[in-house]
Amino acid sequence: MLRYILKRIVSSLIVLLAIITITFLLMHAIPGGPFTSEKNIPAAVLKNIEERYRLSDPLWKQYIDYLANLSRFDLGPSFKYAGRTVNDIIRESFPVSFQLGIVSITLAIVLGIPAGAIAALRQNKWQDYATMFMATLGVSVPSFVLAVLLIYVLAIKLALLPAALWGGIEYMVLPALALASHPMAFIARLTRSSMLEVLAQDYIKTARAKGLSQTIILYRHALKNALIPVITYIGPMAASILTGSFIIESIFAIPGLGRHFVTSIYNRDYTVILGVTVFYSLLIISLNLAVDLIYPLLDPRIKLDGKQGR
Repeated sequence: MLRYILKRIVSSLIVLLAIITITFLLMHAIPGGPFTSEKNIPAAVLKNIEERYRLSDPLWKQYIDYLANLSRFDLGPSFKYAGRTVNDIIRESFPVSFQLGIVSITLAIVLGIPAGAIAALRQNKWQDYATMFMATLGVSVPSFVLAVLLIYVLAIKLALLPAALWGGIEYMVLPALALASHPMAFIARLTRSSMLEVLAQDYIKTARAKGLSQTIILYRHALKNALIPVITYIGPMAASILTGSFIIESIFAIPGLGRHFVTSIYNRDYTVILGVTVFYSLLIISLNLAVDLIYPLLDPRIKLDGKQGR
């Protein structure tokens, strides 16, 4: 186990370095810079600003300096937010995205897995058709369209929930539903297909022949194995939701990390782009590692050392 984790950490660092390098080069390949869009700025002032932020240094030196600062967990200052560092922006905005993300992930898992399991157990019956119809809608309808519909019906027409901004629990309901709709539907479809495949296995038929109850067969034998592809999807899905959805955060005026990330691309705020990319990459790598560690708990035949159990 320890050897596997160390190997994954080393490979993750290599992947992270590649991501940083590619992002760094792509940013600087775009014509212009963070301050070229400023109006009526004298050339001398622009030169002083670039020297202050070391943008006039050779590209290789900027790259080495960034890696050196990153090794000290210093993501640098923002070029567009005066007096604020990238660490400050992530520290302030990520908790908002995290709260919204946790609620959305919980909804997607708690509702998606049982719906998919019920559809598989009631295959070709009305429960199956109803679940798959709703799942198809959830996958097909974009989250921003659903967000607008939720605001119109629940906030404007019925006046049950606030339409936007960020505050108490009531402010989380609409954006969480809009953000959870697609992963919830995908998890339901994935659980159904995986459950059907597991229920057709010989060991399930043997368990039924032994007279085991449907509940024991479902929870002790079928569901754990059927959840393996679902857990695989939940890892990157959780990272994507936790870092924030720009569209949903913009519609509901939520001050989360996703909105800062996309705004930084428009502003060519190099340090924010790199910092959020590094943070996002670390989150995905960590969650993927956590998923790999969960596999043996669901199926003892899976060994992290590469040897399959018998």
